[in-house]
Amino acid sequence: MQPILRRSLYAIALLAGLVWIFASADKTNSATAGHIPAPQKGFLAPEFKLDTFDGQTVALTDYRGTAVLVNLWATWCPPCRAEMPTLEKVYEEYKDQGLVVLGVDATNQDNPDAIAPFEKQYHITFPILLDTNGEASTLYELRSLPTSFFVGRDGVIREVVVGGPMSEALLRTNIEEIIK
Repeated sequence: MQPILRRSLYAIALLAGLVWIFASADKTNSATAGHIPAPQKGFLAPEFKLDTFDGQTVALTDYRGTAVLVNLWATWCPPCRAEMPTLEKVYEEYKDQGLVVLGVDATNQDNPDAIAPFEKQYHITFPILLDTNGEASTLYELRSLPTSFFVGRDGVIREVVVGGPMSEALLRTNIEEIIK
């Protein structure tokens, strides 16, 4: 093949490739519409503001600079019940090192009257937040209970654990990663 013909074919192939790239590009940005499909490791944890039993409003950003474990749960959930004593135990051990556990009850799927007795039964001392309208469940695209998000001091999710109960070893490993 002649050198000029060969260069012409390369140029046509390159031009065709460029035309294809621009013609097939998503110009609407609709693939994710600028939204991460689900909260995931390496991305900022979605902000929420939820109330406690005593009517205080708690925002996730209130804890920026602190290691946070966001645990979504419900009183009727057997794995949630099984992991709650371990969550309380490690919270008590790590809270002086800068750990906050936010227990987010999926109140829109739960019996609100069952939460206070649950809290008392399991001697929970970390904040229990009420997701009465499903705001946090929606933001965190809750698919299974319990689901835990380990959030670093910078607000970035370091690990996500779906389902449970979490073993104490897994819990400690992830907590030690976020309190660094």
